[in-house]
Amino acid sequence: MRYRTTVHGRRSAGGIAAVMMGLGLAGCASPDDVTGTLATPVRPAAPTAYASPAPAGYAPAPRAVAAPQPARSAPAAPAQAATHPEMTPAALARAEANFSRCIASLEPAARARGVSAAGFRRYTAGLKPDMSIMEKLQTQPEFTRTAGDYVTMLVSETRIRRGREAMAQNAAVFEAVGRSYGVDPYVVAAIWGIETNYGSARGSYPVLQATGTLACVGRRQAYFRDEFIAALRIVDKGDIPESHLRGSWAGAFGLTQFMPTAFQRDAVDFDGDGHRNVVDSVADAMGSTANKLKRGGWQAGRSWGYEVVLPARFNYAVADKNIRKPMREWWAMGVRRPEGRGMPAGDEMAYLLLPAGAQGPAFLMTDNFKAILSYNPADAYALAIGHLADRIRGGGPFVQPWPEDARALSRLERTELQQRLAARGYDVGPVDGSLGSKTRVAVREYQVSVGLPADGHPSDQVLDSLRNRGGG
Repeated sequence: MRYRTTVHGRRSAGGIAAVMMGLGLAGCASPDDVTGTLATPVRPAAPTAYASPAPAGYAPAPRAVAAPQPARSAPAAPAQAATHPEMTPAALARAEANFSRCIASLEPAARARGVSAAGFRRYTAGLKPDMSIMEKLQTQPEFTRTAGDYVTMLVSETRIRRGREAMAQNAAVFEAVGRSYGVDPYVVAAIWGIETNYGSARGSYPVLQATGTLACVGRRQAYFRDEFIAALRIVDKGDIPESHLRGSWAGAFGLTQFMPTAFQRDAVDFDGDGHRNVVDSVADAMGSTANKLKRGGWQAGRSWGYEVVLPARFNYAVADKNIRKPMREWWAMGVRRPEGRGMPAGDEMAYLLLPAGAQGPAFLMTDNFKAILSYNPADAYALAIGHLADRIRGGGPFVQPWPEDARALSRLERTELQQRLAARGYDVGPVDGSLGSKTRVAVREYQVSVGLPADGHPSDQVLDSLRNRGGG
């Protein structure tokens, strides 16, 4: 049976799609089933709930509140960012002048990966670089949204409503996708909604030109040469017409924004017409997205995570992706679902995520959350996907509020935080403004030393504390 649904019309990427590419996080480029109503067409046996509803009189414990801090000091003066040698005006001018020769030099590699000689010459003849892309590559915007702001922005009432409409209009496709891959079709629909607003914001850059430009100009040439060759294979094999292969300035395309190499790895011909067309076929796009999630480890019949509340005097040191425990152990530690909802099966493994630190909502994340992260490795993104899926399904908003006074640190502030921690003897890893596991461990150790809630969250409160105590 075929599920051929075509989509017409093009609009430039806006809103969320632009944000995701600005962050370098568009789908496939390369952090709860809050309702307790996970539904899958596969209809596997439901796991036995481990625990009964919370005891009578139970209420979420108040979050720990740190002692007031002195007035905030001024941020340290930012260091002058060095220009990458491939991004200087002279280097860009040389690369632009050498563009045709660079593209021609890629023919052997393209031929080795299945691009025909005739196809290579046809699709590269007259190809010119789009030098406006260099400005986007060099000056990707600094987004400083908190996790709460980000999730709230993405999971809007309009996106929820449109998601329900899209699933109703393509009910046979989503039923077949869920049955074939064992992936929650609501999560697939949520990815469609967040990546391109259900197809209305896919980008207008010719993918061959965009990836060809980045393959021969600028600071990411090695990475984008693989993407360019993969894009050549797509049009040479006839999966997607060249005129339809348009997307973001970095080459992500289609209803759920595949990079060309991800397309080659994960795309499927779900409608059975002989082509893997994630641009024009809803069936191919949804099937390919489900296939990617399955390859990422999605387990049929289980949620991606659960909103939970924590008891008073909770040990926040266990809020770590590397600390996975069965649900029965989280229950024994006093972790509960809000509003008396039952916990899932006792042997299901999960880790505790505090996306806004000790002052915000808490979540137990399963392996299916990691599957969403395989699509885009950002906790806030994956949380928004899961929450949107549950809202489309009919669930309500999170029970626990996001902190109203939370503020995300800018990259300069994150770098300053690392510098100040390193000056006090903590191992933060590279001082680059990217807050990896070492930095979070260092933050937690510092919080313990000064009596702050030890949640490992790199907040403005931690930075202010470091500033007020001097050093760094």
